[in-house]
Amino acid sequence: MINNDILRRLSKIFNFDNAKLQTIFSSNHCKLSNAQIECLFKEKDEADYQELSDVQFASFLNGLIDEKRGSQGGKVRQAELALSNNMIFNKIKIALALKADEVIAIIESAGLTLGKYELSAFFRNVNHKHYKDCSDEILSAFLSGLKLRVQG
Repeated sequence: MINNDILRRLSKIFNFDNAKLQTIFSSNHCKLSNAQIECLFKEKDEADYQELSDVQFASFLNGLIDEKRGSQGGKVRQAELALSNNMIFNKIKIALALKADEVIAIIESAGLTLGKYELSAFFRNVNHKHYKDCSDEILSAFLSGLKLRVQG
């Protein structure tokens, strides 16, 4: 999935305004102006569209973890240089302190069925023999189900 789309969806789910987004980004040493954030929310075909890099999005997700769970005594999580759907999925799960059963229920509320073993394969080490790449469809279903859960 495109980082900008996921950011857009997460900000709608949690009703984040630009000021809140700036706070979350900056909590992980990624400073974005209000104008830059506006450009991230534009459609790809618009002139001022700016692509959200993996490093910037990792900073946001790490800031989201700190926002939802509290910071770890002033420690700043290092932003990853490259993100996969698996990493994005895992960071959102960590931020919301979701257990496997809750994640499965969220995905099922969006109309997709997933077993516990299938889910755990997404969170394994990349080199593990049972590791599985998280598809855009599964990540999208998770975000759709999360919207239903958070906004009722």
